Amino acid sequence: MPKAGIIYNEIKPVACRIAAELKDKLTAAGWEVFMTNAGGGILGYSQPNRPVCHTTIESLVPPGFDGEMAFAVVLGGDGTVLAAFRQVAPCGIPLLTVNTGHMGFLTETYVNQLPKAMEMVMGGEYQVEERAMLAVTLFRDRTLLWQALCLNEMVIHREPLTSMCHFEIEVGHHARVDIAADGVIISTPTGSTAYSLSAGGPVVAPGVPALQLVPICPHSLASRALVFSDSEPVNIYPATPNRMVLVVDGNGGCYVLPEDRVHLVRSAYSARFIRLQSPEFFKILREKLGWGLPHIAKPTSVELP
Repeated sequence: MPKAGIIYNEIKPVACRIAAELKDKLTAAGWEVFMTNAGGGILGYSQPNRPVCHTTIESLVPPGFDGEMAFAVVLGGDGTVLAAFRQVAPCGIPLLTVNTGHMGFLTETYVNQLPKAMEMVMGGEYQVEERAMLAVTLFRDRTLLWQALCLNEMVIHREPLTSMCHFEIEVGHHARVDIAADGVIISTPTGSTAYSLSAGGPVVAPGVPALQLVPICPHSLASRALVFSDSEPVNIYPATPNRMVLVVDGNGGCYVLPEDRVHLVRSAYSARFIRLQSPEFFKILREKLGWGLPHIAKPTSVELP
């Protein structure tokens, strides 16, 4: 019996309703179905009085989800998609992402198109697009304090009511650089259209094997976004006496103290998106973010007398 999964946003009634209906349809069609909510991929925060509280990357995989699962359907918005990939990326399960939210930049289809989409997926009529993910780890001396998978970006920023921070950043074998800013972003190509874009970083097409470093409100005209190979590891050393906050994909993280080190490397796991048509990144940029739309009226052809 083939296996399928459903991951849904449990705080959205429409996602809960569609998840139940979809499970019944798949079961009736002879599929073994496992369900879980996206809350299992929400990382949560460590506390200053309990810093060593990391959850291993592989332990977020929900019961019943494994390498034998043909596919899983995600019902929610972009946050649900990010959480779902943290749950299933270690198993290599491809996800059909269905938008029940607002922007839906990472989603492939909509609720009203789900019946047709399911016919195609159940019939194997789809492609799989792989997106790079980051493995983010926090060390104090040689002790691992926290770790997570990251599809969009990792951010280290100052706490409210504190002054600007300094960061010493080491990319691969290159010399450390010092950046004075409110924070720094390390982004994947997928995350280049998220927080990194808002902070002034460039858009990077998904297939480019690169990462980017984007300072947040830097105190120097020389501190600009840097794009570099994703084969190079990154180490970030706080160079300030203030405690800072590390956030992964906008919904979980930990505190970073001056003696800590944040290490990032491209993960061996990737996010596998089900595509019902050939991926068209520029079209998504145009439809979701308005990139490339004409801003002036173009002259029409006029017959001369």
